[in-house]
Amino acid sequence: MKKKRLYLTMAFLLTLSMILAACGNKEEAEEKPGSGSGEDKPKFVSILTGGTGGTYYPLGGSFAKIIKDETGIETNAETSGASAENMNTLKNGDAEIAFSQTDIASYAVDGKLMFENNKVDNVKAIATLYPETIQIVTTKESGITSIEDLKGKKVSVGAPGSGTVANAQQILEVHSMTFDDIQKQDLSFDESTQGIQDGTIDAAFVTAGTPTGAVESLGATENVVIVPIAQDKIDDLIKKYPFYVKEEIPSGTYGLEAAVTTVAVQAMLVASSDLSEDVVYDVTKAIFENIDKVTHAKGKLIKVENALNGVGIDVHPGAQKYFDEKGVKAQ
Repeated sequence: MKKKRLYLTMAFLLTLSMILAACGNKEEAEEKPGSGSGEDKPKFVSILTGGTGGTYYPLGGSFAKIIKDETGIETNAETSGASAENMNTLKNGDAEIAFSQTDIASYAVDGKLMFENNKVDNVKAIATLYPETIQIVTTKESGITSIEDLKGKKVSVGAPGSGTVANAQQILEVHSMTFDDIQKQDLSFDESTQGIQDGTIDAAFVTAGTPTGAVESLGATENVVIVPIAQDKIDDLIKKYPFYVKEEIPSGTYGLEAAVTTVAVQAMLVASSDLSEDVVYDVTKAIFENIDKVTHAKGKLIKVENALNGVGIDVHPGAQKYFDEKGVKAQ
């Protein structure tokens, strides 16, 4: 009798353990498909942006909230020196997602210009977002009305390591000028506009989506002037550096009395290649299906149908999977 009870008890325990194991396997199986969950799902993701006076930072804050709300991954937007610094930080494995200009991302992946002997081979594109306008900012009081007028002046060319530095160098180049022709200052956007307001510098290159917060702040106290780029110089620039496009800053922006012709590159979002396909798929989907929650004016320009235009580097498989589902192709 005792043996029979022992056998029944053992049989019951064996059956119970099999049921629990099956339930565990079912939960694991339900958790993984397409969710970016399980071991591949990070608990925390950081998005590298730029300075607080630019466009990357507020957009990054909106993206971080969307990603957290939609995927459950704790996400934080971090200030940085912007594009070039962001690419190096991703290379070093110290962040997962970042904003960059398309030109700077291409330099990084190809190992050119500021990335010579420092090629970045672990970063792929998520999507392009909106035009990054090169704004050459000054005031009416400065008397500067052309690129040539910058000669001998104190001009900020952007924070060290930022994409703005390369833009400034290339624009001066097509005007037969170099950094030696100006009194070069290496300042962030906030520092640049504060310097213009204080009279410690004369002008600044600001590459960011318009309207840019730092320039708007300057416009509250000064008569802002955006120095135009002549059409022939735009043609020369695009011929030599095809990632530029012609751009126009509308009248009324910063109180401008007339539209200003300039150039732009594209802002893009990139990711570490170490992030899994599932995670990047979820991040991409979360952003593009919740763009209406982005409060910054540039949110209106971010459209899924344009997400592969001008990318310039390989697209992360997770992002590509989402775009394939949506039938998105580069135009």
